Amino acid sequence: MLNPSPAGPVPTTRLARLGGLVARHPRSWVLAWVVVAVSCFAVAVGGVTGETLFERLHSGAPTVDSEASRAQDVIAESRPTLQTLTLQVSGVDLGDPKVVAAGVERTRAVAAVSGVKGVRSPLLAPEGPTDPSVAPLLRSGSTGAGGFVTVVDFDPRLDGNAQKAAESATEKALLAVPEAMGGTGRLGSSNKVITAITGTVERDLLRGEGIALPLTFLVMVFVFGGFVAAGMPIVGAVVAIGGGLASLFGFSHAVELDATVVNIVTLLGLGLSIDYGLLTVSRFREELAHRQHDVPTREEVTRATERTVATAGRTVLFSGLTVAIALAGLLAFEASIMRAIGVAGVSIVLVAMVVAITLVPALCVMGAKRLSRKAVERPSDVGLFSRLAHGVQRRPVLVIAAVIVVLVTLALPTLSMKLTSSGTELLPKGADQRVFFEDLARDYPALTAPEVTVVAASSDRNAVTAWADGFRASPGVESVTVQPLGATHQRVDLRVAGGPTSDRAQDLVTAVRDRTAPFETLTTGQAAGQIDFLDSMSARAPYAVGLVVLGTFVLLFLMTGSVVVPVKALLLNLISLGAALGVVVWIFQEGHLEGLLGFSSVGAVESMVPFLVLAFGFGLSMDYEVFLLSRIVEFHRHGATNDRSVSLGLQRTGRIITSAALLIVIVFAGFVAGDILIIKQMGVALVAAVA
Repeated sequence: MLNPSPAGPVPTTRLARLGGLVARHPRSWVLAWVVVAVSCFAVAVGGVTGETLFERLHSGAPTVDSEASRAQDVIAESRPTLQTLTLQVSGVDLGDPKVVAAGVERTRAVAAVSGVKGVRSPLLAPEGPTDPSVAPLLRSGSTGAGGFVTVVDFDPRLDGNAQKAAESATEKALLAVPEAMGGTGRLGSSNKVITAITGTVERDLLRGEGIALPLTFLVMVFVFGGFVAAGMPIVGAVVAIGGGLASLFGFSHAVELDATVVNIVTLLGLGLSIDYGLLTVSRFREELAHRQHDVPTREEVTRATERTVATAGRTVLFSGLTVAIALAGLLAFEASIMRAIGVAGVSIVLVAMVVAITLVPALCVMGAKRLSRKAVERPSDVGLFSRLAHGVQRRPVLVIAAVIVVLVTLALPTLSMKLTSSGTELLPKGADQRVFFEDLARDYPALTAPEVTVVAASSDRNAVTAWADGFRASPGVESVTVQPLGATHQRVDLRVAGGPTSDRAQDLVTAVRDRTAPFETLTTGQAAGQIDFLDSMSARAPYAVGLVVLGTFVLLFLMTGSVVVPVKALLLNLISLGAALGVVVWIFQEGHLEGLLGFSSVGAVESMVPFLVLAFGFGLSMDYEVFLLSRIVEFHRHGATNDRSVSLGLQRTGRIITSAALLIVIVFAGFVAGDILIIKQMGVALVAAVA
């Protein structure tokens, strides 16, 4: 039996020396990590600054420095964006003078609230609800039969606490309006949408971890045959999560973190920590199997720890660096949210790596006697996975062809992939704020943002109007309005049937930008912003892919000493990612499995998902290849032939890789059970990539 590790001397690498240090002072390492973990969780939940991580999160469509953003800057300079609060009232009779009088009295009380800059309401119009100027605020557009809206603008000079106080007081005053009129009212605002999304993200995080941690623990009990060994990777994962949340809290002071970043990055940290912990504990138990005594001596435990950190620790480092390189590819993009995810992801990978080579071995040392009772027998060179390797080696071309056919078939739906940047659609169907804004768009379309907005650098309104009238006959255009924007610009708003994510809106943006004008124009709006974002991402994607591929190739070359092996691994990995995206398109864009997964299809994939899958999926898929290749290289360096090294490497790691993949699938599946659409899509994509 070829067994490279236990027979020879203990490696003299730095990792081996680190293992010896951990073995001699395990309690000190565990205590240090307990202090770190408690401190990290305290920071994340507001125990240090009084502000939680989730209170610092933001939400919105991803943006880049582009024509659309420059147009928004011009608009903001001319008309500073005000925080607003909108009340939808239904079930009232605006034809009854007494009802209207009661509403007027309460609405005037709203205008008197400290911090309120202005109130737009049909009740306060000179002629009341019949005033033509307030028709957009009436549900029917003319009579207000059944309902109306009131929009409150807040003073832009309010700071955070004053803004919250003003909003709270205004909410109470607004809800008194429908109550006095005998109707019902609902409140909505951009701040409420952000609160709803961050609250859902927080609940999804707790639910995902609540599902994943117990299930992974049960699986590891089965894998290890005991509770002590099974608990060690879980402890490491919990510590890594704390470190990750604390790092995100720190990053939130440097950049605006989108709410979805927390779950995506935590998802990665939880999965990697469990995988690395599984690998470390498995190798430690394998090393303990070579002890000479029934109860391992201190020297045998130290020797096993040194070998574990020198071998499994090296694998963890290469694997972690591979994932970190993949995430570093996100830094090549212009969008700040992608860079934030990249930096935060790299940080949590580093935490998971350090935990796996220090805390988990320390726990192994402290539980060595318990682990030795269940320690594995000396590993066999023959088994299910070695037979699988022999079968593949006999027909390599056939196996490769079959695998490629399956992966390419799964990838075919990506040819029809459509991308979108959802707003309230990120929330589950039926969520209060999603329903509020869907109803607002249906009943009061004039209050919603136009699909396309053009900023024209001209003080001649007639010239701009003549130019804008050329788009009235464009497909889907419902209205074209021109209004002054400061002294030197005009604003052109174009409303398009189908909404900002429709093909008509996208085509109109292209048409507007292609049409010449006797003045400078900048096109913005949700449709234009999405086009600019995707153009930026597509332009930078080759650099990101190049960085990831080159970095991974160099790393695998350093690990294996081969040029061919890294190339094969990279090609297979890229095909696998295509298959994962194909599954996402089939499910979320085409609307399959809506009932099972609990979502409503928007007919597209979230715009960030393909690029995040490129980074996260690539790193995680390479993770398992590193597990396998590191063991193959280990056997090859001890004299085994190529075929023999592959057979032994797969036999020794097959069970670990299969278990690790199952565990990470459970982790991702726990997050698929959440409510935020982009998290569901990422969870499904990563399950497909790993599986």
